[in-house]
Amino acid sequence: MMRQTCIKLSSVVLICLCTCFQANASRLNIPVHSDATGSFSSLLSPAVYNKLFPLRSKFYTYTSLVKAVQNLAQIKIQVEKRGPFICKITRFDKRTGKQAVVRQDKDWNEAWAQQKEYTSVTIDYGTFCNGTDRKINQRELAAFFAQAAHETRDGQDGHFNDGLMLKRELDTTNAYLAANAIYPAVPGKRYYGRGPLQLSYNGNYGFASDCIFGDKNKLLSDPDLLLKDPVIAFESAIYFWMTPQGTKPSAHEVIIGKWRPSAADLSKGWTAGFGMVTNIINGAIECNSGEAVAAMKNRTDYYQHYLQIFGLKDTRQCSCGSMQPFP
Repeated sequence: MMRQTCIKLSSVVLICLCTCFQANASRLNIPVHSDATGSFSSLLSPAVYNKLFPLRSKFYTYTSLVKAVQNLAQIKIQVEKRGPFICKITRFDKRTGKQAVVRQDKDWNEAWAQQKEYTSVTIDYGTFCNGTDRKINQRELAAFFAQAAHETRDGQDGHFNDGLMLKRELDTTNAYLAANAIYPAVPGKRYYGRGPLQLSYNGNYGFASDCIFGDKNKLLSDPDLLLKDPVIAFESAIYFWMTPQGTKPSAHEVIIGKWRPSAADLSKGWTAGFGMVTNIINGAIECNSGEAVAAMKNRTDYYQHYLQIFGLKDTRQCSCGSMQPFP
């Protein structure tokens, strides 16, 4: 489940490598397309999607997934920061050619703020599973699906057929509210986990809404949109996957190999690979506690299963058992 962030990120490490696969996993016949930068539908056919998620909820349709990918592919955002917390977000719509500042913190233009370290990052959502190397695209898709399958599963361990079954977390007693001056909770609304990656906390709902719709109030005022519209549900998951937050890299950058750990990162056990992705998503609960943590192991096993289905290997760290979680 995703944790509260105001533009924050995380990572993970592992002991068992992703070259070990489930012996009983069946390999699918996935056709190879010559256009490595082709559409998402050329990377994943309806037949393969059905085999990956045979027990999925009817809510999570293949068409909705493809539409979500297509919609977000038209959006880029630029996140500028002065110091660690003062932010400005500009949203670009490729379809209209228009750009708009969707967030600018009140201290942005203060003289003292302008003396802070300035950083800027641009996130192009059109690069989700859409690089020049088809195998890297498939590896990213396997990692994305593995995390989504774990977050939404409702079946038996080791069967790898129960992903995308749940639209929301089973226990909704926790409202997941946190003080946030930029993305305050709307009275009466609850921000428990919803969607393929279980978006949670008002901060994440507001930030996602800014990026997806250019309006923070869209999801803050109606978080149940993720339960009503499967396209928006998938968009929320892709948003979280692609968007670096705070000190964390994005899951996208980690899994495609764009993120390079510093010496300080390595000292915390942070290395590129699937384990780092788990650390980003739920490191405080699942990481740095050895290899017996059931939830972490399930994520890793799903990744290994999906890698085999796509005919791939990943020799990087895929567990976060020895990684320090993000602060």
